[in-house]
Amino acid sequence: MSSYLDNYGVGEERRNKNIVRAVLGILGLVVLVTGGYFYLRNSKEQGKLSEFRALLEKKDYQAAYSHWGCTPEKPCKYYSFEKFLEDWGEKSGHTEFGAMQVVRKVTCKDGYGNGWKFGNDTVHLWVVREDNTLSYDPWPNWKQTWLAGLFNDCSGLNRTLPDTRPL
Repeated sequence: MSSYLDNYGVGEERRNKNIVRAVLGILGLVVLVTGGYFYLRNSKEQGKLSEFRALLEKKDYQAAYSHWGCTPEKPCKYYSFEKFLEDWGEKSGHTEFGAMQVVRKVTCKDGYGNGWKFGNDTVHLWVVREDNTLSYDPWPNWKQTWLAGLFNDCSGLNRTLPDTRPL
């Protein structure tokens, strides 16, 4: 025959285990969601760069040029298709994608930067988050700290480009 105090505290012990499990589950979920965010936050921009690279490897230069927001009907004012072919065509020196290395990544609120190294030449590309178009990185020499990259902070950049107009 069991006594009155044999089951004393069993319910409280079970409740404490459930509380610990719930807290650990919530912490695990927070870690997974945070890790997923940091892993996937630039996936759209990285996909754009991968698509651009694939088009260049297939030598589909018109489609690759359209990634810059330019079309044959509406060419870019300061980046003609001829200039694009100089930069990315067969004679550009940027055709050996097997030997290419990604040397720099920058994450900002308004874009994502990536450096592609071809031999001794490095090309810094920028994907604008607003319209998902490509351009050259406006700040190719800027080094982002890991903490700034964590928070998409590019406040260390000199956001104003120098005024080159004659006086």
